[in-house]
Amino acid sequence: MVKSQEEMLKVLDILEESHGETMLEQFKDWTPFQITVATLLSARSKDATVIPIVEKFFAQYPGAEEIRAVPVEELEKWFFKIGFYKTKAKHVKLLSEMVINDYGGKIPQTMEALLTLPGVGRKTANCVLAYAFGIPAIAVDIHVFRIVNETRLNWMSVKNPEKTELKLMEIIPHERWLDVNKLIVDHGQRICAPIRPKCDECTITSYCEFEKKNIQS
Repeated sequence: MVKSQEEMLKVLDILEESHGETMLEQFKDWTPFQITVATLLSARSKDATVIPIVEKFFAQYPGAEEIRAVPVEELEKWFFKIGFYKTKAKHVKLLSEMVINDYGGKIPQTMEALLTLPGVGRKTANCVLAYAFGIPAIAVDIHVFRIVNETRLNWMSVKNPEKTELKLMEIIPHERWLDVNKLIVDHGQRICAPIRPKCDECTITSYCEFEKKNIQS
């Protein structure tokens, strides 16, 4: 049975108590442009790989103006250890040019405008809104998608991240939207792995379908 809003909010409250900072929370003092690029680079890549690379990269190329002057081949060398580095290097270059040419050198603050940027999909756009600007948004990455659906917390049963995002926007109060990504991503990275989750360390097992099935079996 799909859970009640009261139970969902209780889960968020419990996760808040043991919450550790996610990558984007660690970057809270970075510029919106840097957060956008870091989020783009982190797609389908491990934070532990991305963080040291972007820290060194931004120390040398802090903004769109600096990056625009860098050849794509040089960007590929910087991002070589990151998954899909060639495509991401191209997107970072084009994004830098577009931000300067079309948005006056500043990252836009609407979903519609963010989606015009090369390499930026809904998940990245929502991360930028939430972490760069503090605008209520729900970014659904692999952790959020997996954990809120039926095999774990069973808040819903949908088949893709975009539908998950829209459903979460319906069932979670607007004032708690910013909590969803940061709390569930952290939980997914530290505890609720897709294979062999650390149920013995989990504080929300009583709300989880995975734990119930394990007990029954």
